[in-house]
Amino acid sequence: MQSMAAPPGPPTGDADFRTLRRFLPYLWPAGRGDLKLRVVAAMLLVLMGKGITLAMPYTLKLALDAMAAGVPDGVMVAVALVASYALARFAGVLFDNLRNAVFERVGQDAARRLSLDVFTHIHQLSLRFHLERRTGALTRLIERGTKSIDTMLYFLLFNIFPTVIELTAVCVLFWRGFGWELVAATLVMVVVYIIYTQRITDWRTALRREMVESDQRATARAVDSLLNYETVKYFNAEAHENANYGKAIKRYTDAATKSGVSLAWLNVGQSLITNLLMAGALAYVVWGWNQGRFTVGDIAFVNGLLLQLFRPLDMLGMVYREIRQGLIDMEAMFRLTDTAPEIADAPGAAPLVVQGGHIRFDAVNFGYDPRRQILHDVSFAVPPGAKLAVVGHSGAGKSTLSRILYRFYDIQGGQVSIDGQDIAGVTQSSLRRAIGIVPQDTVLFNESIRYNIAYGRPDASEAEIIAAARGAAIHDFILGLPDGYDTQVGERGLKLSGGEKQRVAIARTILKDPAILILDEATSALDSATEASIQDALGGVSQGRTTIVIAHRLSTITDADEILVLSAGRIIERGRHDALLARGGAYAEMWTLQQAEAEAEVLAAE
Repeated sequence: MQSMAAPPGPPTGDADFRTLRRFLPYLWPAGRGDLKLRVVAAMLLVLMGKGITLAMPYTLKLALDAMAAGVPDGVMVAVALVASYALARFAGVLFDNLRNAVFERVGQDAARRLSLDVFTHIHQLSLRFHLERRTGALTRLIERGTKSIDTMLYFLLFNIFPTVIELTAVCVLFWRGFGWELVAATLVMVVVYIIYTQRITDWRTALRREMVESDQRATARAVDSLLNYETVKYFNAEAHENANYGKAIKRYTDAATKSGVSLAWLNVGQSLITNLLMAGALAYVVWGWNQGRFTVGDIAFVNGLLLQLFRPLDMLGMVYREIRQGLIDMEAMFRLTDTAPEIADAPGAAPLVVQGGHIRFDAVNFGYDPRRQILHDVSFAVPPGAKLAVVGHSGAGKSTLSRILYRFYDIQGGQVSIDGQDIAGVTQSSLRRAIGIVPQDTVLFNESIRYNIAYGRPDASEAEIIAAARGAAIHDFILGLPDGYDTQVGERGLKLSGGEKQRVAIARTILKDPAILILDEATSALDSATEASIQDALGGVSQGRTTIVIAHRLSTITDADEILVLSAGRIIERGRHDALLARGGAYAEMWTLQQAEAEAEVLAAE
């Protein structure tokens, strides 16, 4: 499979704006007055918290001035002011935490809705899309995108917005109390600080992007290796996999080291800028005190205001980087949600009305790639309740028929219909609801046996689940397990044998009760004894249903109403078993070869 594309470059201003426009509805959701009220309340708490924060240095100034004045009641006044200062510090912390508590549901709900939107859209994308993506890299992209919305909300509302308010208030206070010189120095410092932070952070963002790309590749490599655990063991390839993962994680650690070093440069430069302003501002106030313009308390007042202003500015690099990275992650995720489904319901598509399950392929032409055609003018019909078998060598196009019937892909020519209804003109949901499949390689969810059987119809009762298990001849086996139907099947069902997994697949198909059944080489990977017992269960499932059997072993389809022989995407023979043997063509040749192989196995066993 192809790896996911590398993360995009830095978003442009227009791209940033478009991303923010798509992001804001999650902050201010339509029809959710309760969440909007929480946003308003959080903003009010931000303003109240900033008001109290700005009042703290002023109370300390008044306390110092009272002490310096030497008046008889100065001590009590100073004590009261110091107590007010401490109370204001507590109130600032209180309002900040109340703000977080009030806003928490807004952020979590936004992340939930975004996650659900993305997850829903991914399931609407085509099989081709999923086959061309690494699952680990895709899940990582979704994880980063959904987490970024909470980060964006927090930093935009509770860091950038309050910092702007605080800077404005500090400039007003400096103008009124100390003159334009201190205001100018503060604004110059802020501008220089922002420019320096932006330049260094953009450099760091490029390094971080390299780090994220390396991390994504390392994660994808690890997930791919672990998903193929058995293959690794079969080929004794642990050392090979360790070497590949080691190279991937080495690229990540190198990139992470560069990112960490760049952070040191950012912190040193920011500290130099802020401390130069602090030294200059305090020297200016001391000079004014010496001239009789300012009081001793003014020194503490200016020092307190600047320290409070520096606190959010110290985080500006991290905030800017996180917002930029959040925009990158969200842009990548929104680009994923903008991926148009390759297969979509036609406008005005109606549900499929199944009257008997008559399947018809008329001159179907299809290729996964326009440069390589798989099916050539394939035509056949399966009457209601009949059984059609499709045989042929590997690569002949047998399994492609089931994917087309499920409409995982659209054909390039011809028509596929069920009961006279073109499947391209009905809803995908109703089409797939009418079809059941037992595949060659059954993949189960890492849940209980009950969950996997009930997946065929999640609202089924316990009695219906047990009846389906009985129909698949697996009920007694399940009861013999220590945890019965609650037994966990493991990742992809690896705790069960091939035959047991197939029986679970048969049981959930029985529970689904489809009008049309596809058996896609359902027993080709099983031994002869297991195959014989599974065939009995499959025979019961297909009874009374329109059935298409894609078979490898010809002995399993001798009772089919019609057999199609595919070769290079074309039907070269068709008929019943006996007629095809009498013809002495390709089918008869495959039959003779398989019978000889079966006899050889018997002789070898003896």
